[in-house]
Amino acid sequence: MKKYYFGNIEKETEENDNFRKVIFTGEKSQLVLMSLPVGCDIGMETHQNVDQFFRIESGKGKVIIDGEELEFSDNFAFVVPAKAEHNVINTGDEEVKLYTIYSPANHIEGRIHKTKEEAEADTEDEDFGHSIQ
Repeated sequence: MKKYYFGNIEKETEENDNFRKVIFTGEKSQLVLMSLPVGCDIGMETHQNVDQFFRIESGKGKVIIDGEELEFSDNFAFVVPAKAEHNVINTGDEEVKLYTIYSPANHIEGRIHKTKEEAEADTEDEDFGHSIQ
């Protein structure tokens, strides 16, 4: 495990074509790149003990937080507190490129999921997230 993250987060986010790519895991937080194809969403989810910060580098869509729908575009950010049901949906005509910070970590260090389907099939990673919530 790396002791810190240092990099051009905007460039790394824009160049990421994976649905989910964990690039740093610390003791109390985790940095993850995501790319959502047109029409894709992360899936409605709730993290019991994890706050989650999102930064949209590019793309358009909507976030649903506890039933409230909010539209976003390039350079928007939002925070989803623990216990809030949420989903991020690409409603635009290009990929949504974003990074997210989980506090504490929610995925296995170094884990890469090329597609949403691959992420959903990864029961080991899902168990990791549930074990810390």
